Amino acid sequence: MKIGIDARMYGSESTTGLGVYVKSLTDKLFSIDQKNKYFLFMNEPGFSKFQPPSQNVKKIKVDIPWYSYTEQLKFPKILLSQKLDLVHFPHFNVPILYPKKFITTIHDITPKFFPGPKVKKSLTRKIAYQTVFRNGLARAKKIITISEYTTKNLVNFFNADKSKIVIIYNGFNEKISEVKDEELIKNFKAKNNITKPFIFYVGVWRDHKNLPGLIKAFNILRQDFKQDYQLVLAGKQDGRYPEILATINNSPFKSDIILPGYVADEDLPLFYSAAELFVLPSFAEGFGLVSLESMACNTPAISSKTTSLPEILEDASLYFDPYDPHDMAKVFMSVIGDREKYKSLQSLGLDQIKKYSWDKCAQQTLAIYQSV
Repeated sequence: MKIGIDARMYGSESTTGLGVYVKSLTDKLFSIDQKNKYFLFMNEPGFSKFQPPSQNVKKIKVDIPWYSYTEQLKFPKILLSQKLDLVHFPHFNVPILYPKKFITTIHDITPKFFPGPKVKKSLTRKIAYQTVFRNGLARAKKIITISEYTTKNLVNFFNADKSKIVIIYNGFNEKISEVKDEELIKNFKAKNNITKPFIFYVGVWRDHKNLPGLIKAFNILRQDFKQDYQLVLAGKQDGRYPEILATINNSPFKSDIILPGYVADEDLPLFYSAAELFVLPSFAEGFGLVSLESMACNTPAISSKTTSLPEILEDASLYFDPYDPHDMAKVFMSVIGDREKYKSLQSLGLDQIKKYSWDKCAQQTLAIYQSV
């Protein structure tokens, strides 16, 4: 078969989870499948960074922004020019005018609940999102979701055909593991002005990630529970959400909130390993990949009790109400103040990550390609 993959988000800094998904899935697909031919449609800088591993893999530069009119009007022509048997769109933004066979991966329906400032201000964008989303669901031969939570949402809110949906869990980067080199950790902390035990978050800076709530919980941990901690918020800052920086600037512990910006994949294990706790405070989350990465580095991951996180992390995490900063702070304290519980979560986390792998994800995805 000639299989096309929309890889415009490949390794992109601005779409962290989606970029990881596309890169990790394709890396494994190309290692297990030497029969089919793959065509990756890419933007910069992913196009220049990616080197096809074999003659069966071809990269095609398109430089078409996602969520754009060009995506809808120009991208289908480029896809059709390659005479593909199947296209995999790894996100909901399927071009309406592409007429041939495709599957799509739906990670979550976060834009429905948290549409972002551009969509909020534009009725046209709202209609476009709904139209593109529903069109992709209706015409896809198969729909891959990454959790039971997302599957339920597609059925309940978009009336998706459940018989077309297949749940394929993400994996996580098996190369991520605990960094035990004390000198390396010491130098890393000095470089990032980390002088105290710290709580770590990494991800996009968007409203559904609930960073203001996390900062408020950190204030409570410092003020009410008298815990001399720092908070490290990694990820590319987004000026469209000024309330995040405003909450940081209004914190009485602003000097202990560290903002390292975008963190490269190779540096993430240092942050995970050095942290006392990792926290994912999201209001909406399709899978929670970063929590598994933290567990792989032997650092407990504390999470929202909403959406997919209890499904993915099970009893390897402790959960809080993301709408209640006091509850969040109490859960932090329950782990920080109880070393037996802390050690138990470390052990449970290392067991939990064994349930997920990109190898398994790629094998199940390839089976979908073949069945379609």
